[in-house]
Amino acid sequence: MKLAIITACPAGIATSFMAAKRLEEEAKKQGIEAITECHSSVTSVTLLTTEQLQSCDKIILALPESSTVDRSRLQGLSVVDTTIEAILADPAAVIGLSGTAYTAPVVTAVATSQSINVVAVTACPTGVAHTFMAAEALEQGAQKRGWNIKVETRGSVGAKNQLTADEIAAADFVILATDIEVDRSPFNGKRVYHCGTGVALKKTQQVLDDAQTQATVQSGSAQSTSSSEDGAKKEKSGPYKHLLTGVSFMLPVVVAGGLLIALSFLFGGIHAGDHKGTFAWALSQIGGATAFALMIPVLAGYIAYSIADRPGIAPGMIGGMLASTLNAGFIGGIIAGFIAGYAAKLLTRYIKLPTSVESLKPILLIPLLASAITGLAMIYVIGTPTAAIMAAMTSFLKHMGSANAILMGLILGLMMCFDLGGPINKASYTFGVGLLASQTGGDASATMPMAAIMAAGMVPPLGMGIATFIARRKFTKPEAEGGKAAFVLGLCFISEGAIPFAARDPMRVIPINMIGGAITGALSMYLHCELRAPHGGIFVLLIPHAINNVLAYLAAIVIGALVTGVLYAFVRKADMGETSESAQTA
Repeated sequence: MKLAIITACPAGIATSFMAAKRLEEEAKKQGIEAITECHSSVTSVTLLTTEQLQSCDKIILALPESSTVDRSRLQGLSVVDTTIEAILADPAAVIGLSGTAYTAPVVTAVATSQSINVVAVTACPTGVAHTFMAAEALEQGAQKRGWNIKVETRGSVGAKNQLTADEIAAADFVILATDIEVDRSPFNGKRVYHCGTGVALKKTQQVLDDAQTQATVQSGSAQSTSSSEDGAKKEKSGPYKHLLTGVSFMLPVVVAGGLLIALSFLFGGIHAGDHKGTFAWALSQIGGATAFALMIPVLAGYIAYSIADRPGIAPGMIGGMLASTLNAGFIGGIIAGFIAGYAAKLLTRYIKLPTSVESLKPILLIPLLASAITGLAMIYVIGTPTAAIMAAMTSFLKHMGSANAILMGLILGLMMCFDLGGPINKASYTFGVGLLASQTGGDASATMPMAAIMAAGMVPPLGMGIATFIARRKFTKPEAEGGKAAFVLGLCFISEGAIPFAARDPMRVIPINMIGGAITGALSMYLHCELRAPHGGIFVLLIPHAINNVLAYLAAIVIGALVTGVLYAFVRKADMGETSESAQTA
């Protein structure tokens, strides 16, 4: 006789293992061969295949009602539906129960067009623009096909429109349009397709087609894995994605810390925080001494989390704190995050423990060993040379002349305006934020590049808004309305507001955006503009001393935006609006 055991519990840590172990031991006593599929929130699980299940005489199923494990594999098989509690109380009695033929809806490879239910999750590193634009694109694309869809957005303010267990269970497949790591454990056993938010936004119909035909059953836990071979090729993965995950978790800390420091300037100027016991000093302590001190540990911790899931957080944060202590800066933090993440991942893969104590691995052994490996590597190998690199970089930024400053501003501006929230844009922004995080004293070597980066990032959407105002007759009514929205997004430092224009006319829009951004970045650096807050757009200027030279900074932004707007208004073809509009109606 051969037995299959499938268990899961709401906590997903101990009782699921205990129940499976009790059944395995009882089956062994009775001379019964047993295979197990034990679901847990802390370790990976390999799903039993249909062939393995069909080879069994009976299947013992102990799943909570909220479980999203795919039961369609059990169609027509002899199943004993029981509970974790019943197994723990009397495993022999459970094995002795007679199974009944299981009836479940069969998930087909491709559902019919009118009966398709889809759930999706969108998330981008900053959680501001791409997250919601991709969600809207998926909703509109699915509705055009007559599909039912619900999209959960993982934005900067948390998860909105959250998916329930019932909605996930009823879905034919799941679309994960994410540029950062998200918890996939709710989708275990479901057909999952993964892509980036940029792809979902620009190639929505292709994503829906690919998801319908290429989504594959996810057999993993909370740690992210590629849902299909094709999806794995398309998604941004590897070091870039892990870095973006770390940056996305670090950003709220950076923004809060920078703005609190800027607010402290309200109460006595730029050196008000030096007077211990004052309100300005308290704000400076919260923002600089505390929030900024957490930036690099959070960056490293969540890079490691992206690689190894929850077991990587502790060693990553410890490595990040060591990077700060050793003056290795954000570069050291990034290195520490990758060391911790891959150390934790390898330890998870190669350390084998008995099932009864398996749950100790992610909360005891892996954090302990991975922290030791990361810490020793930082202290004896990585820390000193990385600190030297950071010192050399800081010295160069402090002593660079006007020509070098203009060149740096030009390069940062070009990078910010090239792909509008893509890898190059994020690399430039991460560089600025990293410098700001490494220089808690508000040194010009960190604040000047940050100012150039934010100013240049505002130019593309502002320029598109100006172009639709100057050359109204060259744009359709929807495009003109989009220009107004882009202008507002530009004021908020959301570069993605220009994406609809870049997607429609890339050969003109992208080069012109880069010209405007380069001008603004170069002017900002030449005028020695310093920014002490890493986000907030034009509204940061309302905080005294957040920008050292407000009028010059505004002039740099206005000049770049006007150059962009006027150039695009001039080169824009008058018949493009009619062409695009007719294409949409067709």
